Amino acid sequence: MNRIRQLSPHVVNKIAAGEVIERPASVVKELLENSVDALATRVDVAIADGGSELMRVTDDGEGIHPDDLPLAVASHATSKLCEAADLFQVGTLGFRGEALASIAEVSRFVIRSRQADQTAGTELEVAGGVYRPIGPCGCAVGTSVEVRELFFNTPVRRKFLKQSTTEFGHISEQFTRIALAHPRLHLSLAHNDKPVYELPAVDKLVDRIALFFGGELAKQLIWVESEHENVRVWGYVAHPSQSKANRKGQHLFLNGRWIQDRSLQHALGEAYRGLLMVGRNPITFLFIEMPADLVDVNVHPTKSEVRFRESQKLYRQLLSTIRTRFLGMDLGSELSVRGRPAGLALQPMPTKANPTQQRQLQEDLVSWVKDQTRDWGKPGFEPVYSDPVYRVPEGVGDMAAAPAALVADIAPAVPTPLDHSRWDPPHEVAAAHSSAPLSAPQPAAFGADIRAMQIHDAYLIVETDEGLTVVDQHALHERILYEHLRKRVLDGTVESQRLLVPQPVELAAAEAAVLREHADVLDQFGLCLEEFGTGTVLVTAYPVLLSRHEPTQLVRAVIEAIAETGRDPARRDLLDSLLHMLACKAAIKAGQRLTTEEIESLLAQRHLIDDAHHCPHGRPTALVLSRQELDRQFGRLG
Repeated sequence: MNRIRQLSPHVVNKIAAGEVIERPASVVKELLENSVDALATRVDVAIADGGSELMRVTDDGEGIHPDDLPLAVASHATSKLCEAADLFQVGTLGFRGEALASIAEVSRFVIRSRQADQTAGTELEVAGGVYRPIGPCGCAVGTSVEVRELFFNTPVRRKFLKQSTTEFGHISEQFTRIALAHPRLHLSLAHNDKPVYELPAVDKLVDRIALFFGGELAKQLIWVESEHENVRVWGYVAHPSQSKANRKGQHLFLNGRWIQDRSLQHALGEAYRGLLMVGRNPITFLFIEMPADLVDVNVHPTKSEVRFRESQKLYRQLLSTIRTRFLGMDLGSELSVRGRPAGLALQPMPTKANPTQQRQLQEDLVSWVKDQTRDWGKPGFEPVYSDPVYRVPEGVGDMAAAPAALVADIAPAVPTPLDHSRWDPPHEVAAAHSSAPLSAPQPAAFGADIRAMQIHDAYLIVETDEGLTVVDQHALHERILYEHLRKRVLDGTVESQRLLVPQPVELAAAEAAVLREHADVLDQFGLCLEEFGTGTVLVTAYPVLLSRHEPTQLVRAVIEAIAETGRDPARRDLLDSLLHMLACKAAIKAGQRLTTEEIESLLAQRHLIDDAHHCPHGRPTALVLSRQELDRQFGRLG
């Protein structure tokens, strides 16, 4: 058996790096926190190739004394702690003194710093834990840290880095958290020499929220604030009409530090109980301020989890703060549909061009579309399509008598007369494209001896020889569309509608990175996206199946569907998750009144698919009550 021996500092630092430095975003987080602790008023972040090649963080903070520079990258050397008792009243973001040592151990590391009373700066270079002589350099007051070739001496770790767009998305997420926690800090972020964010100091937090998450969400934020026994809770919570399928929209900050806490997340869920649908999570930007001795931040290597001394009090305060605010509001009227129908609000396209010129260009394009479609629907008119790929499916002319609500969801878009009095679409359709025509399943003959009716605009009661069947109209239609779309995806024949005017969608940088990473999968579903500046994508085409849905909401639903499959979803899991989402979106909903013909068509299509007894999410599509059970309940047996 091997004898016990003490590990070398290099091995110790590599172990620490494995706990603290998970990916390039972890490096940026630690360096940004050091800049904040150094009382910087401006921090500039430059990234190359998603951080795998270069991360540079430069601040105008207090700087480091030349004699202390070697200690700055030494293990467990810090200016923020003196004795063990200080661990229980930490007032800074960093305190352990191991981050820089861990980073320098697995990268080519250069730190330059200068204090205000120094005439020149000092430079220290470390390559994979090997120190080089310290020397003078020219630099401004403050500190600059360069980290190149992260994990160059730990190839296994480097191998598991994701695409540069994905890694930069994680970096942007860390950058966003610092920017939200410190709005009076001037920040900039560049990737591959291209500016991504330039954030001057602001007094209003909501301005930064709007910048990162879009003006639409910012308009739906509600201010909350309370203070009890030196504990202050303040910030914004989103209106219940704004929610997410996961908890990524819940931003919690403790004394300027982004944290995750299950107890507080549960309190948020309770505050919104009855206001959100099951499976949805609130969006919040909340800040907690309390004395440092009431919380232990030395719990998790990344310092993202903390332990409160009086967690129950904080739980009740947070819950009461939000609930009390909601009780004083008329949330019901806000939740109602306002203005024009969803999907008909024309949103301005963000652009660096002159806004007046952009508006004129858009108006000219809309006028051109009106001219091109003026004669649609007139007797004898036959539209001519410039794209030879477009084909009108056989039998479309016979669909006029088919149930409109069902056919609209599974048949390709067919030119119809336009009502110009309501012309204000955000995504004018150019044409539908596919390598093969799409034809709707034809309803089977419906026996005259079988009767059906709709109740509560959600369920269908069907009389059968064996008794009666209660059908969930949404669940059944969802299964039908799922099977239909799955076959189309596998065959590579999903119809896609091009947009004459691409629809811009504002996203967080991390969300945009997710879409870029999975662009090829989305293209299989007919959803085509293009980059359009920082955090914005353009929808250039989307699935015909969802022609009645607003592209912006579709893109956000896609992001949530991807998030639900995990951090690194397999292609098969991602395809299945998107199939579920698209089928659910396109299916008829509970509360939708169906005609007799539509009921018959929906029920007839049960026999054209497999697994019709359950929807794609596993819920039953129908419940059967036998004639024998009916007789037994009414005492007609024996």
